[in-house]
Amino acid sequence: MIKVGMIVGDRYEILEKIGVGGMAEVFRGRDHKLNRFVAVKVLKEEYRDNRGFIKKFKEEAQAAAGLAHPNIVNVYDVGDENGIYYIVMELVEGITLKKYIERKGRLTVKEATSIAIQVSAGLEVAHNNQIAHRDIKPQNIMISREGKVKVTDFGIAKATTSQTTTSTAMGSVHYASPEQARGGYVDHRSDIYSLGIVLYEMVTGRVPFDGDTAVTVAVKHLQEEMVPPTTYNREIPFSLSQIIRKCMEKSPDRRYQDIGDLLSDLKQSLMDPEGDFVQMVDLDSQAKTVVMKKETTAKVKAARRTSRIDYEEDEDEDEEDSYDDEDDYDDEDDEDEGELSPAVERIMTIAGIALAVIIVVVMLFLFSRILGIGGGKDKEDEDSQQTEQVEGEDRDDKDHEDDSDDDVNTVEMPNLLGKTMTEAKTELKNLGISITLTGSESSGEYEDGQIMRQSVKSGERVAVGSTIEVVIAGAGSGNSSPEQKPEDTAPKTEQATVPKVEGQSEANAKNALEAAGLKTGSVTEANSDTVPAGSVISQAPAGNTSVEKGSKVNLVISKGPANVKVTDVIGHEESRATRELQEDGFKVSVKDAYSEDMSKGLVISMSPDRGTFVAPGSTVTITVSRGREQVKIPSVSVGMTYEHAADKLEDAGFEGTIQKGEETSESVVAGYVTRFSPDKTVDPDGTVTIYVSTGSAVDIQAPEEQQPSQSTEE
Repeated sequence: MIKVGMIVGDRYEILEKIGVGGMAEVFRGRDHKLNRFVAVKVLKEEYRDNRGFIKKFKEEAQAAAGLAHPNIVNVYDVGDENGIYYIVMELVEGITLKKYIERKGRLTVKEATSIAIQVSAGLEVAHNNQIAHRDIKPQNIMISREGKVKVTDFGIAKATTSQTTTSTAMGSVHYASPEQARGGYVDHRSDIYSLGIVLYEMVTGRVPFDGDTAVTVAVKHLQEEMVPPTTYNREIPFSLSQIIRKCMEKSPDRRYQDIGDLLSDLKQSLMDPEGDFVQMVDLDSQAKTVVMKKETTAKVKAARRTSRIDYEEDEDEDEEDSYDDEDDYDDEDDEDEGELSPAVERIMTIAGIALAVIIVVVMLFLFSRILGIGGGKDKEDEDSQQTEQVEGEDRDDKDHEDDSDDDVNTVEMPNLLGKTMTEAKTELKNLGISITLTGSESSGEYEDGQIMRQSVKSGERVAVGSTIEVVIAGAGSGNSSPEQKPEDTAPKTEQATVPKVEGQSEANAKNALEAAGLKTGSVTEANSDTVPAGSVISQAPAGNTSVEKGSKVNLVISKGPANVKVTDVIGHEESRATRELQEDGFKVSVKDAYSEDMSKGLVISMSPDRGTFVAPGSTVTITVSRGREQVKIPSVSVGMTYEHAADKLEDAGFEGTIQKGEETSESVVAGYVTRFSPDKTVDPDGTVTIYVSTGSAVDIQAPEEQQPSQSTEE
């Protein structure tokens, strides 16, 4: 059993436990040979007799040992000692990306892109060495205190000798690629898919696919399309949204084929956020969502029951280590029956494109001949025909686009009924949708100027960039005539300028809106580190914009800073615990106490307790161990024998080593105790020496030559 204070491999001292995973424990240690702190990963005791787990444990070290890169946690050593299997790694002082996301809610676009670039750089080295990580997730990405990002835990990594490797479904379910979910072919492109999900989570604060069970989430990876990240965060630029979309394509052939290309696009996104430079793969049969057959669904559920799907629940296992069972290779997946191979599909796609080009050329030739024959036609008629043809082509293209969920970003249509045109335009503009007024009708339900009908119903999904049509309530009866301009049908309304109320108190903001002839719309609350509680964080529409008089302005009111979760520092060294709590914004108070279980200098307890949420700037009191309580040395009594002294020492609670010493004494009879050393207190498991008298010292006689001679006295 591994214990704090042990030394393994004759050089690595175990200092404290810093993490627990499914199969291993991680300790903070010191390399006495090189005088540096390290992380020591130890296989749990219950798995040390299992050859399969030992094999996986060693494979992890082998997979990572050959990867030297600033964005990969380095492996220094591996060994076993008295049945203890361990890996010595670089110690990263910091937190996991998962905890970092939880702490911040979601990251800025720039910060998320920077982290993705560093992860990609590390994975590029692994992929170039024919190693796919296969478990990329925020829990396996460390952020050091200096901001350095490092990929760790190659526990289920796989060295590939060909383009792909078949394996059982591996990795954490929320970040697993579709091919992992169905136990199919897995290669480096699965890492790209997982990294796309990590990037999605960083900028939105949520994973794209979630469910009550692992099987439910796995099926969503296979069947459902992701909700565009811009739905949850409108600040995400176009280029980054396209990068995420390409990473998360269902078909590996439609993703980035090389992580170097992904790395290049991520860097370009920082320089040109709204640029259209991401090369998406054209739609083909691989691009469509594949609905699992009943047989395949049954296989997934069966795999779940037999533990072939080693998915993790991520809620409480931020530092979980995962090891797969023996891989079962099966190149003939039942799921792939009846489907064309990617190579054949690519050939068919190319042939289809070539045929389409030929058809277009022939049509253009015929069209030009027709124009030549009909040269005397009225130009206006020709223009009309051309316009109709182009419009027809546009409609066909639009219909084709609508048939493909993979090629168009969609958003959910909001309910516009009862809103003014200005309010509707503002709301739809943020969603990337245009609006046009087609007419006005009398209405007994809606006031004049309010939208009474919309061409796309509320809740339906509509492509970004689309234009919807609306009809407003007005004095007219029926739709406007074709000759009538839409804007002519809108009733003339008085305009008002929205006052800027951000930073004002809620009461003052409402008064300002009322004074401007506007109404207060929805009022919601949110935490803010910069805006005082009770003041306005944001408003919609924004200040200084022109709207119809009587329009509603929505407000977001500050609740003040969000409460912060108290980090668990029990078992940490005092200096480390203090540093971590201060970094979270807490003040730290330290007291000490004796402890029978915790070594000297380690945190015994904390108040408020770990895991609770308190206001930033609060004081957290940590209690640091003074070690075991000292034993008081008994006093020496007259006539106390060695055996009697030893009994009294043990009665006082001493459990250490008792030694016997001897010394001369003028006052203590030989054979009796003279003193204890130490003489006041001692550690319960320390060493005490009991000294026993050998009697008084023997007088030394003077040399003979110095004594007066008998003959002289005579």
